[in-house]
Amino acid sequence: MTDARGSAGPYGDPPAGHAPGAPCWVSLMVHGLDATEDFYGALFGWEFQPGPQQLGPYVRALLDGREVAGLGRLPPDRHLPIAWTPYFASRNADLTAETVRSRGGTIGVGPLDAADAGRLAICSDPAGAVFGIWQAATHLGTAVSGVPGAPAWNELLTFESASAAKFYRTVFGYEEEPVVSADFDYVELHLGGAPVAGIHGVGHALPRDRGPHWVTYFQVADVDDAVDQLVHLGGQVLKPVHDTAHGRVAGVADPEGARFAIVQRPD
Repeated sequence: MTDARGSAGPYGDPPAGHAPGAPCWVSLMVHGLDATEDFYGALFGWEFQPGPQQLGPYVRALLDGREVAGLGRLPPDRHLPIAWTPYFASRNADLTAETVRSRGGTIGVGPLDAADAGRLAICSDPAGAVFGIWQAATHLGTAVSGVPGAPAWNELLTFESASAAKFYRTVFGYEEEPVVSADFDYVELHLGGAPVAGIHGVGHALPRDRGPHWVTYFQVADVDDAVDQLVHLGGQVLKPVHDTAHGRVAGVADPEGARFAIVQRPD
């Protein structure tokens, strides 16, 4: 877990649609959907409504009636890692998926239609980190940001930043903003001059059981209170609360082991 360098990126309500390449949704597939709804509902104040069922039972999480994330149930015979997956906006999911393939990535699911909501693909980059592509139709993606319970930042933990940044730049058209440091391998990905995601190269410090992976940061009002609540609900603290230039951060996991981070913005 890093210093959540980009968690101070642009906040406020997103526009009517997300620009191509912008993180537009986060989704989690689990075995126990009801228990996972209970956990995140209590932790973030989410409510739930049914979503597209093309990949099995799926619900959308809401804050004050506005969509922030998705939860789905894995088929019983699928033993996949339980992990939050960020989706990046695309005007043409098929074309973006083909670019992923041509640059050494892999398409695991799709592209396929999610009813009338949009078209999606689930991919992995050349190092194995999983991410999604979303071409919006009736479902534009996350509809609120900058408030407790909403996604605040997405960050890729990988072996080194340069090759990963080149891949994502080619696929989504990002500009790169390296963090100049002798001992900190970090690149911010920008769209239109604004930071939208980060890539942190950590070499052999990657967890052996995970490999390269994306981490989603969710905003909370008070990170210490949120950690206490998370532990009470059966979650786990992976990296204790610590201060960064962009707020107070903790690395955590839910009861099924899905890792994420919580961040309290500076006053």
